[in-house]
Amino acid sequence: MKRILIIDDSPLVIEAVREALAPDGILVDELSDAAELERVQLDDFALILCDVHLPAIFGEDVAGTMRRRTRTSAPIVLLSSLPEAELAARARASGLDGYILKERGVDVLVDEVRAWLEGRRQRLAARTSRATTPIPLSLQPGPGY
Repeated sequence: MKRILIIDDSPLVIEAVREALAPDGILVDELSDAAELERVQLDDFALILCDVHLPAIFGEDVAGTMRRRTRTSAPIVLLSSLPEAELAARARASGLDGYILKERGVDVLVDEVRAWLEGRRQRLAARTSRATTPIPLSLQPGPGY
């Protein structure tokens, strides 16, 4: 049985995710505040979802700290209704694995969670590193090509 952690101050979002994943046998643990992180063992989770707008702190700061200070191998994914470009930039800047847009609805959110748990999602760093790797000068075509 897989377990995920969702850090979100919206009981509505947490309950919707919990109810939608229950038929799959996925357990959802919740934190409504980043201050509660000390009470959980992050290695127990297959996926960690973190809302961007948390009380008193930005979610990407919390998630980035989790990534740097723990040895969890679980993907850490931001949740938000921010514009996609901004959310993607925040996830990359914090060294996180990905993001899910809340505005797309609970069905898409749950499909994304399933995809992460099944290994069908590639971590953000892996997706972007290939696209931004420059071609070595020795492999670039010369004049006349």
